[in-house]
Amino acid sequence: MENLKQELKELIITATNLDDVTVEEIEDDMPLFVEGLGLDSIDALEIVVPLEKKYGVKFDDEKKAKQALFSVQTLADFIIAEGKNG
Repeated sequence: MENLKQELKELIITATNLDDVTVEEIEDDMPLFVEGLGLDSIDALEIVVPLEKKYGVKFDDEKKAKQALFSVQTLADFIIAEGKNG
């Protein structure tokens, strides 16, 4: 699980061009959107596409997607629950 969270943090930084943020600065339970990292809906799309490709998960239910994309921890839980881990 720790390796997965590390990978997710790296993917988020790369996909959203957060050049001034390090993996260490992203806490597992930090909100990714608005008050946390400050990501927006465009960033969400930039994260979802590589997540679907790499982990084989689908974000086709808006409510589930919103819950899954809340933090790195919820994202890792979602990927594990979907039975995919790269």
